[in-house]
Amino acid sequence: MGLHGVKAVFFDLDNTLVDTAAAGRRAIEEVLPPADVGPVPLQVISALQSKHHYGEGDARAICDKVQAKLLKECHDPAKMCITDLRISHWEEAIQETIGGEANRDLAAECYYLWKTTRLQHLTLAEDTRGMLTELRKRVRLLLLTNGDRQTQREKIEACACQPYFDAIVVGGEQKEEKPAPSIFHYCCDLLGVQPAECVMVGDSLDTDIQGGLNAGLKATVWLNKAMTTPVDTSPVPHYIISSVLDLPAVLQKMEHNINAKLGTDHMASSNE
Repeated sequence: MGLHGVKAVFFDLDNTLVDTAAAGRRAIEEVLPPADVGPVPLQVISALQSKHHYGEGDARAICDKVQAKLLKECHDPAKMCITDLRISHWEEAIQETIGGEANRDLAAECYYLWKTTRLQHLTLAEDTRGMLTELRKRVRLLLLTNGDRQTQREKIEACACQPYFDAIVVGGEQKEEKPAPSIFHYCCDLLGVQPAECVMVGDSLDTDIQGGLNAGLKATVWLNKAMTTPVDTSPVPHYIISSVLDLPAVLQKMEHNINAKLGTDHMASSNE
């Protein structure tokens, strides 16, 4: 049980363990199916085209605008709940495309259909489940995700990842989110480990990697699916992987390096 020097691994959720970005895109695509698929599904396109008599071009323009707003979204829970914010995205997109009076009811209808579809596509892949199961035999695992409490808890439930972790921490439920050291130290306290015994794995340099460095964790592992390193990579992660499934090999490498150092130190002390 355990690895030399590593007692716990913290995982980010969105776009690390589950492909949230792809689920969001698929939700937009499914609520706007191609025109030649036959009967229109009872989803957003139905609401926009059938019930509200919008043309297909306008319906698609609305969804494109929503997608752009989601990508640029900046949420302050102290000012507005995430549901109201995202209904506003749809409301603004409809008004920007169609003009006229704001239609909050239609915006809410579109948002809830999109949200339901996205959650249906949030899945924890079978090979990822297997990796987590095996890894948990050796170290403690913790899920550490930023974001609105309700939104993140809904995602966690949708992908059914709770059984694979010893603890789950949502930034929106804490005083500070990643990259603040406090939330990482809270995670350490939950598991009864020290920061120097923990590894952080995530796709964001700004929150996951910088946060792990700020908190003094043993190592940070950046998930960079494109494997295209920016010219000025800052902060600098200890390790870079293209798939979360590559993590066990990184941990083995870390263990090998530690064992080699222990062997060197032992030889040095014997020669003294």
